Parts: sequence; structure tokens; C-alpha cells
Amino acid sequence: MDYLDFETPIQELEEQLVKARGLEQETNTDMAKSIKELEKRIVQTRKEIAKNLTPWQRVQLSRHPQRPYTLAYIEAMTEGNFIELHGDRGVKDDKAMVGGWGEINGESYMFIGQQKGINTKMRQYRNFGMPNPEGYRKALRLMKMAEKFNRPVVALIDTPGAFPGLEAEERGQGEAIARNIFEMARLRVPIICIIIGEGASGGALGIGVGDKVLMLENTWYSVISPESCSSILWRSWDFKEQAASALKLTAQDMLKNKLIDGIIKEPLGGAHNDPEAIYETVKEEISKQYAKLKSVDTDKLIDKRVEKFSQMGVYSE
Repeated sequence: MDYLDFETPIQELEEQLVKARGLEQETNTDMAKSIKELEKRIVQTRKEIAKNLTPWQRVQLSRHPQRPYTLAYIEAMTEGNFIELHGDRGVKDDKAMVGGWGEINGESYMFIGQQKGINTKMRQYRNFGMPNPEGYRKALRLMKMAEKFNRPVVALIDTPGAFPGLEAEERGQGEAIARNIFEMARLRVPIICIIIGEGASGGALGIGVGDKVLMLENTWYSVISPESCSSILWRSWDFKEQAASALKLTAQDMLKNKLIDGIIKEPLGGAHNDPEAIYETVKEEISKQYAKLKSVDTDKLIDKRVEKFSQMGVYSE
């Protein structure tokens, strides 16, 4: 297990726990009382840290190397019944954007989402979860397929942003994202969007227009990353913590500002501490949200979706 800098107290306690268990096996000494006390202290420390997380610490948790990624969620929730679909029928198959059919509790869904890599080789293969225009066009193709067969769309968002390379701009990155936003606003099937990690800029918004937009507890959603914001305002990344606070990018801030519809609670310490639990939680949430949406008249569903996003940013003093 990798530990973040603010998790040092937990790391020290867990190292003591490992030593106590090892000593018990080596010497046949009854260490049950000490082990139980250490386990209790670990839980208490995790709770204390979780209560006082700063926005920047939540950003760090959203990027934790052991945090589950999109395909892990899909495979777990569909119990291996996922059929991945490939290609935008124009350029190529973007490995940073994945999608396909899957089934949850007897209901078929079209899943789409950005996929990061679990090691250096896979990160390069997946382009670090940063889609090119063909990735967004693939996502749109799959959403249109879901509309054709009258099946709901589930978007799992986890990206540091759309790929900013010259070749991406040449192939119409901005147009591809704008087209997705336009088409998702009027898609004639329910759309459930869940931020499971990073939700950065247009890279996230390109598959982020939904009837229900939810965030996991330790995720972030913003027009810009804290590091990039810091580099623009202060000409240095050293102020990323201040930037994270100023951007109001946490799930709690987003819900308070009525930019999302709900927060999905994570296991104590983050999704990476109990992946199976978070898979089940997200699975139940998808089923619950779809049960509410599937009975809504299609025209009314679209009207409410458009109205919800049109109201964002509107305020009076």
C-alpha cells in the first residue's frame, strides 16, 4: 500500500501492527490485546484524518495509485458481462476512452469512461487517461447506439483533461467536446454521470452532461487543475494547495453550489482501501438512479436536463 504524506500516522500504526502479528507468530506470544488496540487506533486515526481533509488532500486521494479505475468498476459491477466496443469509425480506437455494453441487475447499460493505466507501460498505452478527439467521437457513437436501442448511458469520469497535443487540436479537440455536450443535452435516454477520480476541464465535461451527476466523496471537478491554476496565477506550482481551496473543486463544494446532484460515500480512507465495497456502492447507486429516471417521459427528461445545466452559474446578489 502506498501512503500519502498526510497518512504518515496511519502508516506508522500499520507497521506496528505488522510487527506485532509477526512477533506473535515467531514467539507464540499472545499479542491479541495489543493487536486489537492497534486496529482500533488505526480506525480512529483514519476517521480523524477523514474529518479534516483539505481540498488539496482530496485531490491527492483522487489520484492515489491504488485507486480503482473505470474498467475495474465496470468489470466488477457487470460481473464479467461487459462487452467493450472500439473505434470512432473515423480515425482510430482511442485507448484513453473505453465503452461498451454491460448489465447490472438484469438491466443493460451503455458504459463509457476515461481509463488510466495501472503501471508506466499501461499509462503510456492509455495516454494517462487523456482522450484525443477520436475518443470523444467514440463515446458519442456509443451514446447514439444506446439511444437507438433505448438503453441508459452511464459515464464514469476520471481524467486529468483532454489531450492538449498539437495533433489533437488539428483533429478538432474543441469541436469534439462541444459536439458531445450538445448531443448529450438532447440524448433521448437517461444519462448518469459519476466522477470516480479526477474531473478536469472539458476533458471531463465531454462526457459529463447527465440527468444525474454524482461525485465520489474524495474526487474533484473543476475547469482547471490546482497545479495549472497555480502556475497561471503565481507562475509556480508551489501554490497548488491555495489554488485547490480557491477553486471550490471538492464534491462538498460542488453540491453546495448546486453543480452536482449528490455525493457517493467512500470506504474509510478512500476507495482504494476497499475496492469491492465501492464497486457495490456505485452499482447500487446506478440502479437506484435509473429506477427514478426510467419512468420519466422522454421529452420531460430532456427539458429537465437542459434546464438544470442552463441554471448553473445563474445567481443574484
